[in-house]
Amino acid sequence: MLTHRRWASLDAANHGWLRAKYHFAVTAEGTPEHAPLGPLIVWNDDEIAVGSGFPMHGHRDVEIITYVRQGVLGHRDTLGSEGTISAGNVQVMSAGTGIRHAEFNRGDMPLKLYQIWLLPRTNGGAPGWDTKQFPKGDRSGRFVVLASGFAGDDGALPIRADARVLGATLKAGEQVRQGLGASRRAYLVAASGRIEVNGERVGPLDGVAITNEAALEIVAVEDSELVMVDAG
Repeated sequence: MLTHRRWASLDAANHGWLRAKYHFAVTAEGTPEHAPLGPLIVWNDDEIAVGSGFPMHGHRDVEIITYVRQGVLGHRDTLGSEGTISAGNVQVMSAGTGIRHAEFNRGDMPLKLYQIWLLPRTNGGAPGWDTKQFPKGDRSGRFVVLASGFAGDDGALPIRADARVLGATLKAGEQVRQGLGASRRAYLVAASGRIEVNGERVGPLDGVAITNEAALEIVAVEDSELVMVDAG
């Protein structure tokens, strides 16, 4: 089953320096139909103004994956990690027993990113952070695993959840088939472009919650960039 979550239907917030759309409800007042999907509890589409960002704050017992869509993200944390993540690249943070971090716009244009939260397989454990470049050309016409909690997903950033994060880029008219398994759940977002998913037309920035589908047949109506979480 495909449940189309159109961009216009998503809960939203505007704090001036931060504009956000929420693919999953983040408060009790949020859209009840936009409930978590297995371990996938948050998928925020954030736009952060130049010179702004999140000050130092804490997390625990959550896996946080950040996918940068536009601009440059700066990161620092209480582990001593520091880094910059450019568009198309990925950061993972395992909060474990607790970590504090700050994230901010390091570029000269609005920073656009997806922040995805997954519940870990087990709570606790030492916190960790990592980042990796994933050239979009390597994802042309196919899905590539960007982050994974499963052995055998070579080249992916490690996470401690029963899930994997995938990315693909498609030229207009290209088609890709992605097997899931009928019992698995997934969430797909068109980061750019228009696509069809098993015959369902999906617009730019829309999301699709996927359950009980053995495979996805995706056709690019326009040049498109896709991000998907296979959530177990």
